[in-house]
Amino acid sequence: MTSETSPQRDPAADVAGAPGTVLDTSFVPAGFDATKWENIEPLMAALLERQVDSADAFERWLLDRSELDAACSESRAQLYIAMTCHTDDEAASGAYKRFIEEVPPKRRPKSFELDKRQAALAEQFGMTGGRYHVLHRATKADVDLFRADNVPIQTKVEKLSQEYQSVTGAMTVEFDGKERTLPQMGVFMQNTDRSVRESAWRGVAARRLQDRDKIQDIFDEQIRLRHQIALNAGFANFRDYTFKAMHRFDYTPEHCFAYHEAVEKHVVPFNREINARRKASLGVDSLRPWDLAVDEKGRPPLTPFEGGDDLLVRSRRMFDALGPEFGEMFGELGENGEPGECLDLDSRKGKAPGGYQYMRDRTRRPFIFMNAAGLDRDVKTMVHEAGHAFHSQLSRAEPLMAYRDSPMEFAEVASMAMEMLSMPYWDRFYPEPEDLARAKRDQLEGHGIGILAWIAQIDAYQHWMYENPEHTRDERTAKWLELDARFGDALDWTGLDDERAYQWHRQLHLFIHPFYYIEYGIARLGSLGLWLASLEDGEASALESYKKGLTLGGSKPLPELFNAAGLPFDFGPATVERLVTAARGELAKLPE
Repeated sequence: MTSETSPQRDPAADVAGAPGTVLDTSFVPAGFDATKWENIEPLMAALLERQVDSADAFERWLLDRSELDAACSESRAQLYIAMTCHTDDEAASGAYKRFIEEVPPKRRPKSFELDKRQAALAEQFGMTGGRYHVLHRATKADVDLFRADNVPIQTKVEKLSQEYQSVTGAMTVEFDGKERTLPQMGVFMQNTDRSVRESAWRGVAARRLQDRDKIQDIFDEQIRLRHQIALNAGFANFRDYTFKAMHRFDYTPEHCFAYHEAVEKHVVPFNREINARRKASLGVDSLRPWDLAVDEKGRPPLTPFEGGDDLLVRSRRMFDALGPEFGEMFGELGENGEPGECLDLDSRKGKAPGGYQYMRDRTRRPFIFMNAAGLDRDVKTMVHEAGHAFHSQLSRAEPLMAYRDSPMEFAEVASMAMEMLSMPYWDRFYPEPEDLARAKRDQLEGHGIGILAWIAQIDAYQHWMYENPEHTRDERTAKWLELDARFGDALDWTGLDDERAYQWHRQLHLFIHPFYYIEYGIARLGSLGLWLASLEDGEASALESYKKGLTLGGSKPLPELFNAAGLPFDFGPATVERLVTAARGELAKLPE
């Protein structure tokens, strides 16, 4: 990090790069406990009161603030990790709930004061462009958006998000003589016996519907509160507020609509061709929801590993083969489920659904959370979350925490591109060529191209809901069904009206990270671009571009991050068509 007015100074030299090493800035002690407001408040006050009379002094101020923010972020991360790993642990859930009730409501107003001072100092010392452009425009946006009245509302929304996770984390199904989590039911969806698949699918759907009113109540209140947040900040709706709050400076809702149209034109026909082929291969009169995961040629489900420990071992072998640097970074994550380590992989009762990678910003150590059940999709989840971890590791030498975190549209390139670039080494999971070809086909057809339609459907749904915040539940259902007809698979939903209408309840982003989903579509196109580059220019070149982009963290505007990775920042019809065409070509080379 260098100042425009003092280029000879390199504050990055102050930063210890080794994972687990805490930078003692002499301002934030190494053993600082940021779970308590009484510890945080004096340091925030000190930053507000400190005399800053030069560009160098401002840089020091920025580093000290960054380290305090990192300590606060890591404290929240540790509480969140504990809560999601054990949603049925009252102590863990209680600790997280107390934290979000007590600390963020007090910290946000002080952070706003710090943001105002930071923006003013940046302007005073001419540090709003160059190195500081991305930081300053984000800070200015946060200053513009802050309203004290929104602090308690945001706390209520966070508590509702936790409630949704508790409701879904408690969902289990009695099946085949055992109580099973919903992720564990996935293996039965791949059973070649259609009656088993149907029974499993209906069991999961019935369990979700059992809590539909509770989930609807949560979401109704979230919609209401989020709309109020937008109104308080001077916006017509939460969508427009969120675009600024999420620092979407480089694209607009109209770009999202162009993505929806491109997907409808090029991806939906691709998916429905696959549906038709699947229906013919299975020899069924109609394709039902429980027919999508089974191997269409009647082969048993892929079994790439047995348990989280085996997943860990095989993943390390895969990343070693991809490149020594990737193997070493993955090796830093330690042992599965060990206290203080970086991995919790196995599905179990009381564990929150889904998967994530969470960077602990003070010690700069990533944590991977997932619900492995021995399925092919778990391999994809592992390489996806490992890609996020690699991003965190490659950018952790950046002094400013704000620049160690990249925009989500590019953060997801890190994870999704790793899915694509690691494919040649999936033989560590699938030593049989036939199994390897199946896994690759599933990746290209489903995770590579097919998922773009679901992303468009979820994103379009969010635009409509938040542009029409007074909608009724019946109107919400009608809109979902309209979008499912536009983007969904060619399925027979006869007798399954409720199950179809409430599919969206399983998409946790709607409840926890509103509008955080188009990023997946933009990033998926970027990941496919890197994959295509590996075919056209060679794997080594694509991996170098991948690492070059990731090392920048979030220090550059979004288009420049894409360009650093050798990618255009474009998600319109021409880009979508080119990538779908490439996928068709590669699929034609794979045995069915």
